[in-house]
Amino acid sequence: MEELRIEPADVVACLTTFIREAVEDFRREGVVVGLSGGIDSAVVASIAVQALGADGVLGVILPERDSAPESKQLARQLAQSLGIRCRTVGLTLPLALLGVYRQVPLWLIPGRHLKAKAVQHYYEQFRKTLPEGETPFSAVMTGTRGLRGPWLNETVAYHRVKVRLRMTVLYYYAERFNLLVAGTANKTELATGLFVRYGDAAADIAPLATLYKTQVRALAEYLQIPRQIIARPPSPDLLPGLTDELAIGLDYATLDRVLWRLERGMDAETIAREVGLSPAQVRYVQTLNGRAQRLLSPPLTAC
Repeated sequence: MEELRIEPADVVACLTTFIREAVEDFRREGVVVGLSGGIDSAVVASIAVQALGADGVLGVILPERDSAPESKQLARQLAQSLGIRCRTVGLTLPLALLGVYRQVPLWLIPGRHLKAKAVQHYYEQFRKTLPEGETPFSAVMTGTRGLRGPWLNETVAYHRVKVRLRMTVLYYYAERFNLLVAGTANKTELATGLFVRYGDAAADIAPLATLYKTQVRALAEYLQIPRQIIARPPSPDLLPGLTDELAIGLDYATLDRVLWRLERGMDAETIAREVGLSPAQVRYVQTLNGRAQRLLSPPLTAC
């Protein structure tokens, strides 16, 4: 993937300056980063430490009932290795008080393994009801009118409220300690809708927004992020068994190659030949990109 190659040292130097100048411009004391145990938040936290020192970075871990147990463990280990302050705020109780867990009957299924199987089965059965060229992920991006499926709206609300609650907590700590919220969304996620509007796409600064996922991986290797974090399958950690690549239907390496070419105006047939996909798969990525742009746009205003 020569087209996606970067010079990690140069990128880190640029992002370090970017974070340091943003903190100065906004008259803040540092940044807060939501630590998920994943690669994106680990890279952001590591670069922020280079920019501001360990005292200028606060990590917040936000586990809830459906989070993978290793997420909290890896996030804590990362915070310790970086020497940053760290808070853990459990979200299970507020989500339970909102009645969120009762909306989807996962609570009836014992054990995380069986829950993951149930989620994957639901996803596959829902996929079979959709028109050709749609996935469950793409179909619900801009609304569910005309779609069929048990607990459909409840499932959408179930996972999106968690992301928005995470961001609410991050902003609470940011304002409490006069910090900037450092977002962790990368270019691939923003280009394909792998984010929640007013959730993980909401931040004061977005250091990774110009970097594809494969480029973030290159930074992680350069920064010597722990191997357990780099090797984890990317996941929003909202439902057991649901990973980014299962949701979107393509692996990140292929997705990035398609997006890079789309950004340069190449047609679907040419991209398909170069990347080894069908033209329909490339058009699917084009559809995701178009819907993602709508999600990133400001609220509609009246005439």
